[in-house]
Amino acid sequence: MTSVSSQTITPPTPPPVEDLGALAARHGLTVSGARPPLAAYVGQLWSRRHFITAFATARLTSQYSQAKLGQVWQLMTPLLNAAVYYFIFGILLDTARHVPDFVPFLVTGVFIWTFTANSITAGTRAISGNIGLVRALHFPRAALPIGLALQQLQQLLFSLGALVVILMCFGEFPKASWLLAVPALALQAVFSTGISMVVARLAAGTPDIAQLMPFLLRTWMYVSGVMWSIPVVLKKAELPHAVVLALQCNPVAVYIDLVRFALIDSYTSAQLPPHVWAVALGWAVLFGVGGFLYFWKAEEQYGRG
Repeated sequence: MTSVSSQTITPPTPPPVEDLGALAARHGLTVSGARPPLAAYVGQLWSRRHFITAFATARLTSQYSQAKLGQVWQLMTPLLNAAVYYFIFGILLDTARHVPDFVPFLVTGVFIWTFTANSITAGTRAISGNIGLVRALHFPRAALPIGLALQQLQQLLFSLGALVVILMCFGEFPKASWLLAVPALALQAVFSTGISMVVARLAAGTPDIAQLMPFLLRTWMYVSGVMWSIPVVLKKAELPHAVVLALQCNPVAVYIDLVRFALIDSYTSAQLPPHVWAVALGWAVLFGVGGFLYFWKAEEQYGRG
């Protein structure tokens, strides 16, 4: 019987595996949806400014397309809210007795508050409500909350025509001081866009925020002096200094105060909080710049779930 001697055979050493990142870079491949540098990101947004404007206009046009009254609801919604608040606060709670020109005071507050509240609400759906667009196309995701905030600004400008008519019906006619409403609304628009981007990122990671937001906004509205005068309450109530400061520096209340000061003769500078323009500018810069950076930091995460 023939014996065969066994010999250990050493398998060949496999070639070293090249790092996949280096391999992709060598062939010019990049990460899909990677966050670009800040300067490049801003440039991409600017290059898509026409898309952002068209997106906002299309959303505004289609918002009430199924309703028989159509775009009339852009005016009717804040006016009906103002009518409800007038009945509750002006008549039942007799708030009107303590506030001169209560109807212009109330309607101005409702219109200005509605702009910021709707911008924030739209921001909670900026990513989830456009998830197909986010996953199908490559574009800077900040275009979505910015476009939705622009939609609300367009709606506010459309509604201001009704506000002017109401003011004139109650003896407030156009004058030079009305021009002060322009920088006030511009600062509010920057603030609203910034906070819209903040909630857009938060809601993209935690969808439950969209369900919680109506309760937070309702609470915020009640402490913003939309239906009542903050200076009148501060004169009557003995509140801690921190509460007084919080009420005076409440960003939405500040923007409402500035627009009321611009449009209503009986709303004088004595009713404005100290350093009101500096506070308004500070809130706009803080949330306009900070909100944008906060949203940009998570650019790679949107639409990944």
